[in-house]
Amino acid sequence: MSLVFEDHSFDFELLRALGYSVSGGADIGECLSTASRIREGDTQSWYTEWKRTAERVHAFADASLARGERISARESYLRASNYYRCAEFYLHITPDDARSLPTWEQSRSCFRQALALFESPYEEVEIPYEGTTLPGYFYRVDASETPRPTLILHGGYDSTGEELYCEHVYAALARGYHCLAFEGPGQGSVIRQQHVPFRPDWEAVITPVVDYVISRPEVDPSRLVLLGISLGGYLAPRAAAYEHRLAACVAIDGIYSFGEAIEKMMSLPPTGHSSQEQEAVANALAHAQSQQNTLLRWSIAQGMWTFAASSPFEVMQEARHYTMQGCAEQITCPLLVCDAQEDLFFQGQARKLYDAVTCPKTYLAFSSEEGAGAHCHFGALTRLNQELFAWLDQTLG
Repeated sequence: MSLVFEDHSFDFELLRALGYSVSGGADIGECLSTASRIREGDTQSWYTEWKRTAERVHAFADASLARGERISARESYLRASNYYRCAEFYLHITPDDARSLPTWEQSRSCFRQALALFESPYEEVEIPYEGTTLPGYFYRVDASETPRPTLILHGGYDSTGEELYCEHVYAALARGYHCLAFEGPGQGSVIRQQHVPFRPDWEAVITPVVDYVISRPEVDPSRLVLLGISLGGYLAPRAAAYEHRLAACVAIDGIYSFGEAIEKMMSLPPTGHSSQEQEAVANALAHAQSQQNTLLRWSIAQGMWTFAASSPFEVMQEARHYTMQGCAEQITCPLLVCDAQEDLFFQGQARKLYDAVTCPKTYLAFSSEEGAGAHCHFGALTRLNQELFAWLDQTLG
């Protein structure tokens, strides 16, 4: 299903932006108008037009707030946050692009201005982690200290902690779940400001997060759920293999081997630990193929940045460590593995994860016919959340 662009990456990112309209993070007309001004495959045009829309909606928010119109201001700040996120998305193709950090900061600032106008209580939190802290937002259903089931959620290869509200937090709060949305190594402000890259042993990240969450009186420690999105579909199950205080784990969508997916995306043969000559050939092929492929060009650049890798070859070498081989069978809590019929990034990986685990498990495939076949089911978040929370309610009792 194509919306506007022939470029698969552009069209998917437009769908992602549009998808947040169900939670107030976008207006359909604003997104389509922005897309109509973007030149096909031109990442600079993408930045310019999304930034233009973000700034316009940001001005709407400021004007509404000045007039005391809290709801209108909140709605506009939330949309502006998403549009600034879109504007920043492809800037990492160029290392150290000076526009990247301030554009991301605008996205985060607008989100926090929106949060300050929300009715439900929340806190910005800092979670102790290996001599530093991980940033997060703790969202509460209400102001009481009644222990409730709590959803710990994080994104993947490129997510921000702020956009997690528009994906699942709003739906969780409506159903009586507290939420901790946080950013780990390789994500959000942790990579942008602390320069801490991804790590494959995600249990080292999740264990201190669980320590923090169960210290809160409003959290029921017996009903703790970990949810990972996109690359988080590897990270969350990996953590669940070693962190056994979780009552359930959700992978949207499941990944068994990130290295296998990256090598398939790059259309390169597995390289192994090869000679310098083979490494040079792999880098040259990746560079040549990426010149006409926005998705591949962005994926390589994103990996070099978030893995602290110096070349496409190093990205592939690092990605090979992100596998559930040897640990999938150690998951003991119930696991929900979601799959997308036309996943742009990880086709076939969810089924491999599901087949490998031996814990109580559920496989939930979403089809293109129902409009939910895209990666992480963008464009069908209402449908996804209906199924997700039906499973959680049943699993947690």
